[in-house]
Amino acid sequence: MHLQWLSQHNISFTLVLEYIPLVATVATTILSLVLARATLRYAEASDKSLALAREEFERQWSPELHIKLDKTSSRQSRIVVTNLAKISVLLQMVQLRRLAMGVPSLRTILNEPLVGGTTWTHELDRHLFTCTGDDYQGQIAASMTFYASGRLFRTDWFRFQIQVSHGEILRLEPVNIAARRVRMLDGAGQETEELAQDVVKASAAHA
Repeated sequence: MHLQWLSQHNISFTLVLEYIPLVATVATTILSLVLARATLRYAEASDKSLALAREEFERQWSPELHIKLDKTSSRQSRIVVTNLAKISVLLQMVQLRRLAMGVPSLRTILNEPLVGGTTWTHELDRHLFTCTGDDYQGQIAASMTFYASGRLFRTDWFRFQIQVSHGEILRLEPVNIAARRVRMLDGAGQETEELAQDVVKASAAHA
């Protein structure tokens, strides 16, 4: 009887030994799945961090100009250009036009550097009335052409509501319409791709 007990327990012990590799395989598979899932989560987090870093880079180093027309007196006004980005630009030309007119009424040639985070102002004097005349009520628009990173760019048209009567400015206020991003101009003056894409491609090429 003692021999029979040993024989039964010997068979059970042998079965346990045979199942150990199977259990180890299952445990290894589960651990591998857990590690793979953690790796995928880490990769997703890394991709999001990279996308945020790229967006921050584009926001800081893509040229972004803000244009404002200010009324300084009943017969005087000025244009205020603020460089919202870190990159410096070279202002080349300011244009004014009525929205109903396809061709700008005023083009002023410039050669003014504008460092990132700074503001440039210019008195329009009688130039504003070249666009509006002595009596006008409606919208006008202003745009700036400039060089940045060796390329020529132009902002969107910033709109303003103006009322002029007998050569006096009664009202000059901005219109809250979101402007598109700055666009690059080729040698023929045609619009091409946005600057943000150019900055990223140029940085990648020099990396």
